Amino acid sequence: MKNNKSIYEQFSQKLIIATSLFILIISFMFYGFTKATLYEEITDNLLKKASIIQQASINNIVNHDNLKLITEDKLTIDLVRIKGLQDFYFREYHLNGVHFIELVYPFEPSQETFIKITKNIDNTDEMLRKIFSNVFILSLGGLVMVVIYALAVSKNLLVPILNITKRLSNMNENSLTRIEPNTLPIEFHPLANSINSLTKKIEMYVKYQKELFIGAAHELKTPLAVMKLKSEVVLLKAREVEKYEETLRLFISEINGMDKMVSSILDVGRQEGAQFEKPTEIDVVKFIENRVNNYRLLANEKKITIEFVCDIEKFITIIQPTLLNQIIQNFIQNAIKFTPNEKTIIVKIYKADPLVVVEVIDEGVGVDENIDLFAPFKRIGKEQGAGLGLFLAKSATDAIGGDISIVNRQDGITGSVATLKLQTNPTCKLK
Repeated sequence: MKNNKSIYEQFSQKLIIATSLFILIISFMFYGFTKATLYEEITDNLLKKASIIQQASINNIVNHDNLKLITEDKLTIDLVRIKGLQDFYFREYHLNGVHFIELVYPFEPSQETFIKITKNIDNTDEMLRKIFSNVFILSLGGLVMVVIYALAVSKNLLVPILNITKRLSNMNENSLTRIEPNTLPIEFHPLANSINSLTKKIEMYVKYQKELFIGAAHELKTPLAVMKLKSEVVLLKAREVEKYEETLRLFISEINGMDKMVSSILDVGRQEGAQFEKPTEIDVVKFIENRVNNYRLLANEKKITIEFVCDIEKFITIIQPTLLNQIIQNFIQNAIKFTPNEKTIIVKIYKADPLVVVEVIDEGVGVDENIDLFAPFKRIGKEQGAGLGLFLAKSATDAIGGDISIVNRQDGITGSVATLKLQTNPTCKLK
C-alpha cells in the first residue's frame, strides 16, 4: 500500500511519537526512582529502629510491655517467635484498605525470638500518588509543547524544499534559472548543485535540439531551392538533351546530399535510443584496442599510421558499449578524415586519478577553439559531412557520465587532441 502522506505529516508524526515516548519513559523512570527511594528510606529506617532495639536489649530486659514505650505514630513493635528463621525479611500487605510494610528482625535467634515492626505507609502512597499526578500533568503539558514544536520545526524544515519545488515548478525550456546554494541550508547544497547540473544539461540539450531542427530545415531547404530554381530555368525553353542530363545529375547529387543528411538525423534518433541500452561489463582498454585495429585498414588508404599507446592493462567497468563505440568511432574517423597522407594518429589511454583518459591525437588542420564544436551542423575544414558527428559524440558522453573536449595540440605540431574522460568508481576493476 502506497504511503501518500506528505513529508510534513510524516516528519511531524514521527517527531511527536518519538518525543512522546521519550517523555513517557523519562516520567515513568522518575516515578519509579522516586518510589524506590522512598521505600528504601522506609526500610532503612525500620532496620535502624530494629537494630537500636536489639542493641538496647543487651543491658536491659525487653518485653512486650516496655516495647510499647518506644512506639511512634503509625508504627507498632512487637516480639514474636518464629521457628526456622535465621535472618530478617520485609513484606508488604494490605489490611482493610490500609497499606503496611513489615520487618521481622532477629532478637534472640537462640530462642527463636524476633522483633516485628509494622509501619502504616498510606501517607507515603498518598505522596507517590501526588507525585504521579504532578508528573502526569507535566508530561501532558510537555506533550502539548512537543506537538507545537514538532509542527513548527517541520514547517521550518520544509521551507527550503518548498522553495526548491516552487523554483522547479516555474521552470520551462525558456526559463531554466539557477538555484543559489548559498540561500539554502548546507544539507541542501548537494541537491541544489545536482539540480543546477541537471538544469545546465537540459539547457544545452534544448539549445542543441533547437539548433538541430533549425539546421536540418536549413540544410534540406537549400538543395530543394537549388533543384527548384534549376528546374524552372530548364523549363523556360526547349534545350539540348545534354542540358537535361546535366540537370538530372545535379538533382542526383543534391538528393544524395539530402540522403546523407536524413541518415545523420536518423543517427540522432538511434543514439537517443541507445541511451536506454542496458549497461554491460566490458574491458574498455580491449574494446578501444579492437576498434583501433578495425580502423587501420581505412587509415591505410591514406597511408596513415595509427599507434595505440596504453599504460593500463585493464579497465573493466559497466557502460553502454554502443555509446562508447559512437564516441571512439567519431574521434578516429575525424582524425583519419582531417589528417594528411603519410602522417600519424595516436590513440592513447592513461590513468589520471580519479579518471581514465582516452586521447586521439592527429596531425590534421586543428580546430577553432572559439566556437562550440559540439553544436549540430558545425563543420571543421572543407571536408564534406552533415556536421552532426561531434554533436552525437557529446550526447553519448553525457549519457555515460563522461566528459569530452577537443583542443589544438600544444607540442608544436599542427593537429588536434580529442579527449574522453571516464569516471572510475569502486565497482571498476583497474590495473
